[in-house]
Amino acid sequence: MSVSDDQSASDDTREQREPPAGPPPDRAPASRPYHHPAAGWGAAKSVARFLTREKAFVDGPRAIMRMNHENGGFDCPGCAWPDDTKGLHLDICENGIKHVTWEMTGKRVGRDFFAAHSVTELSGWSDFALEDQGRLTEPMAYDPESDHYVPVSWKEAFDLVGRTLRGLDDPDRASFYTSGRLGNEATFLYQLMARELGTNNLPDCSNMCHEASGRALTASLGTGKGTVDLKDWETADALFVLGVNAASNAPRMLTALAEAYRRGAQIVHVNPLVEAAARRTIVPHDFLDMALYKPTRTSTLNLQPRVGGDMALLRGMAKAVLEQSVTDPKALDREFIDRYTTGFDAYRAQCEATPWEELEHQSGVSREQILRAARVYRDADRSVVSWCLGVSQHEHGVDTVREIVNLLLLRGNLGREGAGPSPVRGHSNVQGNRTCGIDHRPEPEFLDRLAEVCSIRPPREHGLDTVGTIRAMERGEVSVFVGMGGNFSLAAPDTPRTWAALRRCELTVQVSTKLNRSHLVHGRRALILPCLGRTEKDHQRGGVQSTSVEDSMSMVHLSVGMKRPASPHLLSEPAIIAGMARAALPDSPTPWEWYIEDYDRIRDTMAKALDGFEDFNRRVRLPLGFRIRQPARELVFHTPSGRAEFSTAALPDVVPEPGTLALGTMRSHDQWNTTVYSDNDRYRGIRNLRTLVFMNRDDMRERGLAEFDPVHITSTARDGSTRSLDGFLAVPYELPRGCAAGYMPEMNVLCALSDHSTQSDQPIMKHVKVTVEPAG
Repeated sequence: MSVSDDQSASDDTREQREPPAGPPPDRAPASRPYHHPAAGWGAAKSVARFLTREKAFVDGPRAIMRMNHENGGFDCPGCAWPDDTKGLHLDICENGIKHVTWEMTGKRVGRDFFAAHSVTELSGWSDFALEDQGRLTEPMAYDPESDHYVPVSWKEAFDLVGRTLRGLDDPDRASFYTSGRLGNEATFLYQLMARELGTNNLPDCSNMCHEASGRALTASLGTGKGTVDLKDWETADALFVLGVNAASNAPRMLTALAEAYRRGAQIVHVNPLVEAAARRTIVPHDFLDMALYKPTRTSTLNLQPRVGGDMALLRGMAKAVLEQSVTDPKALDREFIDRYTTGFDAYRAQCEATPWEELEHQSGVSREQILRAARVYRDADRSVVSWCLGVSQHEHGVDTVREIVNLLLLRGNLGREGAGPSPVRGHSNVQGNRTCGIDHRPEPEFLDRLAEVCSIRPPREHGLDTVGTIRAMERGEVSVFVGMGGNFSLAAPDTPRTWAALRRCELTVQVSTKLNRSHLVHGRRALILPCLGRTEKDHQRGGVQSTSVEDSMSMVHLSVGMKRPASPHLLSEPAIIAGMARAALPDSPTPWEWYIEDYDRIRDTMAKALDGFEDFNRRVRLPLGFRIRQPARELVFHTPSGRAEFSTAALPDVVPEPGTLALGTMRSHDQWNTTVYSDNDRYRGIRNLRTLVFMNRDDMRERGLAEFDPVHITSTARDGSTRSLDGFLAVPYELPRGCAAGYMPEMNVLCALSDHSTQSDQPIMKHVKVTVEPAG
């Protein structure tokens, strides 16, 4: 590989050193229940320690003052919780600050680093150590003869991508993965490139998280998104939060929960683990509460169903409301049901036919507790039901989300302020990715419009999702994998099979900001293409550019970087996509280079091609941006019946067989997706340990296990195959009997590729059938 003249100087002047293989011996694992409020001084101290460790004394505070601001600020690259609508000047959270500081690190990974460390050597480093080396600075290509990455010019990198894609005998032999951090403009260009090439192979992180939510909401309401906005959260009489660890996954939700409690709203948390956000909080920007150490409750009722028991719980609540309606007709909104829904009689009959004993058995919650939750719902005039991966990552995830909609429809909790379904999305633009065309099953209407506006002939056949892509790589049917952000090799299920599949590829391309595992699990040829971070200024011919994102409540707004790029050799994600597209499609009529000069031009095309993006450039510059129209919010239902549709799915059997446990994977608090900031999990009381399994104390006692005893964990897939983990430690936790939990990505190895939902094709990462035994 040759080196371009403008990249001949090294960008890496740090002393190179191998990171430690693990924590020092004196850092023994510790577990102590966390009784402090969520956020508050615990978060403030954690941020201070993190800024000190990362030496971000200036850039960190500066970023805090610019993050999530409507005028010239940048959007937090963390979660998709919407920005405050009341002019809050510190609309930030602990994990957002960590995420931004992690991106703004002063450490650099350039050619000297890769010259000093082979891929084989780096493969033995921890994932923390890999990312902790710092920001990538220039394009790199894998040299199999030396087993090192070597520098290449951008032209050489794009030429390699272009030659390889042009040489495929079928465009479906390439697959284009998207992480949820990719902005809307880059997303639109990415899907346009794939479809102009001739494939709908567009897997994304939604395939592993909220695919079930989108399919369920589409089936029930005719829209794949929630219908509520932040104002609805601020006016609801009751909030139901299912399968969400809000303090870690959407920390800014704590503000909404605290405000709800203060105004007298009822807040019901449903989760096998009672998380910190389900108790109390001190919101850090409430300075008086911080000074007085005055926490606010964030829950009025906590229910702990067994893993997978949410659907039975929801049906029990519906059954209770229906039973009450016999003597109290106001328990139901019959006018709404008759005017806007279909299937009510069948659903009512199914609820009546489901005995309470079965509902208690499958949910793991007593009838008394179910009735208590139902009374909260019945007494509230306006209810919002929110959920996250604890609901969607199951075999029956679609049915459970549709059961949420069933419950909402009974009392007309749709199409009015303070009411409706509210999925909590994870990554900052994961919803925008799907809106802007990343969909392996695109609607014909979308393809028709894309063809008309962009003068291409998009393929009509469905493409591959995440699981389908891995299987196709295994079979040799996909030979080119392009990862636009993220860390696919760690995020995907069945880790050994995923890695083996990636290594069968002819070419793997990873567009990234930092070194990660997916750069080391690569095809015969491999490229690392470093991109700008969201905090950095994006200079193009038309000036500094902005990008847009869509939050989990369908608000679209602009984000503008504030910091000088980590290296002069970085390109923006739109520019990288355009470079690959031009190399792969040299005769393309798409004006790739013209688009990159000024992103307003991309937005003008998006305004013509995407429903809801009309007058995009003007509306996105309004204060707080604009909200994409949700027909179901206006009681317009694009379903076959033209109405909201009740579903009548049978209850699944989720009770573990004797001797087995239902295990759910999850993130620690000091983690964002596959990025791990430390081995601590403050809110669950864990220090210096990630290789653990949380268990009910009685389940531990039954197996002869004490705290921190080493265990052997075996999962059994539906195809009969088994997978095992050793070296993990048992930790007692307040969990229902028969349930267990542990951290991803370490436990992804236990989730078989074959164990994906037949309803959504999602990996079933929240319901892995395992046995846990003392280590031999």
